[in-house]
Amino acid sequence: MTILVTGADGYIGWPTALRIANRTDDRVLLVDNFARREWVEEVGSKSATPIAGIDGRIEAAEEVFGIGNMSFVEGDLVEKSFVDELLAVHEPEVVVHAAAQPSAPYSQINGERANYTQHNNMQATRNLLWGLEEHDLTDTHFIETTTTGVYGAPEFPIPEGGAVMENQGDSDEVPFPAMAGSWYHLTKSHDAANMRLAHQQFDIPISDVRTAITYGTETEETREDPRLKTRFDFDYYFGTVAHRFAAQAVAGYPVTVYGKGEQRKPFISLEDAVEGLANLALADHEERPDDLTVYNQVTRAISIVEIAETIAGVGSEFDLDVAVEHFENPRDEDETHKMEIEDDRYADLIGDQAQDFESGIRDVFESLTAQADTIAAHEDRFLPGVLENWDAEE
Repeated sequence: MTILVTGADGYIGWPTALRIANRTDDRVLLVDNFARREWVEEVGSKSATPIAGIDGRIEAAEEVFGIGNMSFVEGDLVEKSFVDELLAVHEPEVVVHAAAQPSAPYSQINGERANYTQHNNMQATRNLLWGLEEHDLTDTHFIETTTTGVYGAPEFPIPEGGAVMENQGDSDEVPFPAMAGSWYHLTKSHDAANMRLAHQQFDIPISDVRTAITYGTETEETREDPRLKTRFDFDYYFGTVAHRFAAQAVAGYPVTVYGKGEQRKPFISLEDAVEGLANLALADHEERPDDLTVYNQVTRAISIVEIAETIAGVGSEFDLDVAVEHFENPRDEDETHKMEIEDDRYADLIGDQAQDFESGIRDVFESLTAQADTIAAHEDRFLPGVLENWDAEE
């Protein structure tokens, strides 16, 4: 059996491929075009954690874990001819599709980046779905990391999948409406619709894994050798809010909370995200979903102010004196929104495993404090405007 992992050089893609390969003797084929490295360099930043080249990563996996079932193909999934050759030659029974331009802020820079993001992300997914149909691979389990960002911030508990629409006394379950707030998030809304159509027309078994904001720098496997580390972005464009806050703390700045900061966002640790994807990829044919199944890949919702206070508390363990400062909110948002999101299906998928937020932030500080010089050299890439005149030495 062949398991194909796209975006395998990325933050989630690499540790997912590593875990899958470490738990099976089946062949695990990695695919990437290294665009993520180029995008981050384009915005003037870099991974805080030094990351090895793909050949070095695969070599380290073999040396550390005895993994001999990983191989790599470089290519761009936007090119249909590449996807056709990939599927025709390797005939995967499982596709874990983690390749995308994943940054909302990057997609919002200008029209060029918005167009690029939408073309890149949606074209790759369509090529894979149509490729499975055209190469008689419609029994292949297609697993995609979409995003909880497709839900927006409704004032009701978010279901794990569809929604119920009522009109004139009648009701029916319908796909959850696209309430995305960025050009990036909208690509995943379109992907969700295209996957639903592909399932209806081609009968492909599909798992739509709506991934929450992911935090942390380590998984069980990446801890074992520096060459196995995944990338760790801390800049405004590619770093998540928790990672940027931690970078501010390491650089000697306060953590900045706009307004009350009581609004909650869905989060999941890198360890738990990898576990869920690996379990889906390795599910027996009889146990995997045969339908289109939506998973809310989230373990809890966390408020911005709790993130800041946790970072301040854990930072003290690393001899960092971290202040939490509140500033007037320049954004038009509900500072008290209490997001509720159902995750029963995903909780069943990962079982009792769940890394708590505090231990995940501890991993972040372990990584960032070891790379303090890199953080200091790129502080203009993550500091918010309210800290432009702040003296970090005070």
